[in-house]
Amino acid sequence: MQKLEKFQAIYQRACERKGGPKVLDSLLSKPLSDSQLAKVGDDRFLAELTKKVFQSGFVWRVVRNKWPDFERVFWQFDIDKLLMMPDEMLESKAQDPAIIRNFSKVKTIRENALMIDSIRREHGSFAKFIAQWPTNDIIGLWHFLKKSGARLGGNTGPYALRALGKDTFLLTRDIEMYFRQRDVISGGLQTKGSLNAIQHSFNELQQQSGRSLQEISIIIANSVGDNYA
Repeated sequence: MQKLEKFQAIYQRACERKGGPKVLDSLLSKPLSDSQLAKVGDDRFLAELTKKVFQSGFVWRVVRNKWPDFERVFWQFDIDKLLMMPDEMLESKAQDPAIIRNFSKVKTIRENALMIDSIRREHGSFAKFIAQWPTNDIIGLWHFLKKSGARLGGNTGPYALRALGKDTFLLTRDIEMYFRQRDVISGGLQTKGSLNAIQHSFNELQQQSGRSLQEISIIIANSVGDNYA
């Protein structure tokens, strides 16, 4: 039975696979600081959550190409305007050919605006709430988004958080492969047991390395799978 490696062993293998430390480090990206993230507008949180909802199960390039029209049609994701939108207007906007006409996904815009509004009333802003969430329980934040928001389960919430600058790992195929190879997980990827085991592993690697979850996630992904240079 294998076990979680030391961070240095993972880093060294990733360096060897990618062509050296300089090449590997060039592939890394860092999250925003808590203070930087807290200043992000709540409209940008809703926009990114919406983008990831539409990209889920769809061609990302098509969503990106249509995104300027999404911004226009939904008032740059102004939370207050969206909350005042009557049902008839929402249905009308969902039929606009400038966007992707998927009414079930369009409805999530207002539903997630309601979630953001509820949190900002209690915490001052949704951004502050997200910024203050401890990264040693990032799976807890994933669960919150899944439970409180609309269509934010699976990888949708985590990918949106990464795009917004919140420090998080991602459960990509390479990440899953690594933890299965090391027998850290054996059951379903999204089960409570697997998520807790992966979070614990990332916490250990973070303590060893002093790096962000985001950097560690990228390093692990480049240490396995088909990520050869």
